[in-house]
Amino acid sequence: MFMLVLFTTFSLASTTNVHAEEKTYVIGTDVTFAPFEFQDVNGEFVGIDMDLLKAIAEDQGFKYEIKPLGFNAAVQALEAKQVDAVIAGMSITEERAKKFDFSDPYFDSGVIMAVDENDDSISSYEDLKGKRVAIKTGTEGAAFAQSIQDEYGFDIVTYDDSANMYEDVKSGNSVAAFDDYPVLAYGVKQGNGLKIVTEKEAGNSYGFAVSKGENAELLQMFNDGLMNLRASGEYQEILDRYLETGSEVAEDTGFFGLFKQSFPSLMTGLKMTMILTVVSLIIASALGVVFGLFLVSKTRLLRIIATVYVDIFRGTPLIVQAFFIYFGIPAALDIRITAVVAGLITLSLNAGAYMAEIVRGGIQSIDKGQMEAARSLGLPYGKAMSKVVLPQAVRVMIPSFINQFVITLKDTSILSIIGINELTQSGKIIIARNLESFQMWLIVGIIYFIIIMILTKVSNVLERRIKYGKN
Repeated sequence: MFMLVLFTTFSLASTTNVHAEEKTYVIGTDVTFAPFEFQDVNGEFVGIDMDLLKAIAEDQGFKYEIKPLGFNAAVQALEAKQVDAVIAGMSITEERAKKFDFSDPYFDSGVIMAVDENDDSISSYEDLKGKRVAIKTGTEGAAFAQSIQDEYGFDIVTYDDSANMYEDVKSGNSVAAFDDYPVLAYGVKQGNGLKIVTEKEAGNSYGFAVSKGENAELLQMFNDGLMNLRASGEYQEILDRYLETGSEVAEDTGFFGLFKQSFPSLMTGLKMTMILTVVSLIIASALGVVFGLFLVSKTRLLRIIATVYVDIFRGTPLIVQAFFIYFGIPAALDIRITAVVAGLITLSLNAGAYMAEIVRGGIQSIDKGQMEAARSLGLPYGKAMSKVVLPQAVRVMIPSFINQFVITLKDTSILSIIGINELTQSGKIIIARNLESFQMWLIVGIIYFIIIMILTKVSNVLERRIKYGKN
């Protein structure tokens, strides 16, 4: 009996270990937060957080997958249980501790203020009175600036990433920026065009976070691995790699040099942009035809259903729809969907609403006599619509369909907010590494312009062939 119990216990333990080893944890992060997480020229996620996580996973023997979402999206994804954990230079605060369980602190941060490197008029908080300063959402720098705002009488503008915040100061729109000490100091070292003018203010510590009461085994493995890294000296080696020496790879900051180095990453982003556009428009076209026919149906219930659908998706911003579908629905239903699936659903439903209006307008533009003539010949309503009215309406709708294609292509850029690595997100990730905002956005803009112009010309040719039967 004892042997049986022992064997059963051993078998269950072995099965549990196998399952633990087989599980791949999904870790959310913000890859625009150098030197803690960013993407190098080879497309690899590196930085203090990334290297620590990699070393701890090797030490503890667990597998993980990185989801580059941006800080705000990563935190919301953790709340919605779309990811298992977040590591993104996340400060341990009392408010966050109510929602998340944190690891032992792995880095003690602080806050500093920086101004344009050529600005000698701002040297203290007193000089900020009546002026504007830039902060990044979710950072210690943002919290500190907000805590002293009333005392020193300055205005605040908020950004989602450090690169745009620094650019705002360099352009003169803001006179200063507050940011976490290691991040801002690293940026200055990399030549972001700013200079530090204040001493470091005391800040909170960074921690690895999981949802409250969830993934306790992952949290314990992180703590155990962190303790082992500190004991072996590898922890300090990782810090020195980024805080003492700065960037390991020198980049050509000229336009063509940046384009050459960034080309592979940008093409990967462009590929995702095209996939999102084409797939969502195929689905949207089907939705548009169905709900467009509902809008002109003689059945009142169908008209009401279609009107509600169109009004909801035309009356709310695309970014709100993306957040609701990616974070809201999974949290409410306790399910998990990928960002790409959420993005496709968002674009399809949004574009489908506009397609429905295009179909409705196209059908109503056809003379009523066409339907009456078809019905007088004995054709039922459905056949009269599909065989007589719709073919004529399609020719009227072609320009609007082409326009919607271009709009949807550009709308894919909004999905970077939920971490989809499309063309705009690729640009953000590259800027976080090299801080060359103007030139990188110029490159991204040129790529969008070329693709849209090519698609427009091809669509115009197709339109002429369908409309006039020309070769």
